[in-house]
Amino acid sequence: MTDSATPQPSKPPRSQPFAGQTSGPNASPGSAPGSYAVPTLRRRLLSMVYESLLLFGVLFLAGYLFSALTQQRSGLMYRHAMQTWLFLVLGAYFVWFWTHGGQTLAMKTWKIRLVDAHGQPLRVGRAIMRYVLAWLWVLPAMAIDWAFGLTGWSSVALLAGWIVLWALAMRVMPDHQFVHDRLAGTRLVSILDK
Repeated sequence: MTDSATPQPSKPPRSQPFAGQTSGPNASPGSAPGSYAVPTLRRRLLSMVYESLLLFGVLFLAGYLFSALTQQRSGLMYRHAMQTWLFLVLGAYFVWFWTHGGQTLAMKTWKIRLVDAHGQPLRVGRAIMRYVLAWLWVLPAMAIDWAFGLTGWSSVALLAGWIVLWALAMRVMPDHQFVHDRLAGTRLVSILDK
């Protein structure tokens, strides 16, 4: 006698794909279905250029606010305090956007989202870590520049060369992420199909 109330073996529940997950033409080469597509270097850099234009306005307003509140009379007055203030304003900007949807306005425009290594939204701690590690785009070159006292075009060439090397380093990474993303446990994913 078979009992209709006998539990039947069931399939494990299928998890919902993350908004950045793709299995179609945007999937990265050699990836399994449902894996994350990686945005091209070109799209990432164009997103950064657009971001820098937006950040000009953010930093201008933050600098104006600092100058007005401190009655700053010259650029050298309270210089280090202003640099710290702008560093914190930038950090707050990025951390807020990365933890609230994973995208800044520039990233939305270029269809790029930031997630953790498992495809989940970022938490505040990881977003702060990524923000600090992202300064590796420029800080090593600036330190070398300061140590050797470079000025003029040699300083610009050093910074530009370092940025190009840092960007191209993603080509040798197994998952084609930037070095600071690997260190922070984050990923940039493409959401072109959304």
